[in-house]
Amino acid sequence: MKGLISAIQFITILRLGKSGIFEPQGMVPFFPIVGIILGVLVAGFDQVVTSLWSGPVAALLDVIFLIVITGAFHLDGLGDAADGLLGHRSKQASLAIMKDSRVGVMGLVAILCVLSIKWGGITSLDAHRSLLIIIVPAYARGGMIFGIRFLEYGRDAGTGHALFGSRLKCSAFLGFIIPVGLSFFLGWKGIWLNFVFALTITGLLMYYKRRIGCITGDMLGAMAEVTEAVLFLMVSIGA
Repeated sequence: MKGLISAIQFITILRLGKSGIFEPQGMVPFFPIVGIILGVLVAGFDQVVTSLWSGPVAALLDVIFLIVITGAFHLDGLGDAADGLLGHRSKQASLAIMKDSRVGVMGLVAILCVLSIKWGGITSLDAHRSLLIIIVPAYARGGMIFGIRFLEYGRDAGTGHALFGSRLKCSAFLGFIIPVGLSFFLGWKGIWLNFVFALTITGLLMYYKRRIGCITGDMLGAMAEVTEAVLFLMVSIGA
């Protein structure tokens, strides 16, 4: 239970249980479950706003609501990662730029693009709208586990350093049972969702490995945001 509470406190603004609980290794397997919690909150919010406003406005409010309940935690990482990685810089220069709290043009453009893609994807959802809004955030947060498992941490310290204390066991991926199980209710779209997820995570890990050969907390946040945007966009095809 401490692992779940720690994961909730780490990647959301929700404050369940005692404050200050931090179980770095213990919370990682719960990332997909925290994503489900976020998805349920957004889906409930979506039910309310779609009854009051048109689809595009409701989708915009959904995106804003998701930003609020996560405290823009992953978006901050996306901006820093984009500033550091998008360019022809050395590994050390990229890491130094990502450590800078200021957001540059690359970071701003990346954030705007990702949020726009999310908005477009959610706007286009029709069939299985609520279920997709619930499980896509779970896949996105769970995707960070692959980064922790298969890439080395690129700093001696930092927000994400504690997550890399020891090599994750295969059991760390058990949290995926819930979103993957729910995806079967989507029929062929569920198969498509899992295929796109696998392709996106593999592509991001390969890019990180080739670009600087490691990963940071900012890059984990970027993984979550990019994966979420891609999944919302791709599952909206033919919706």
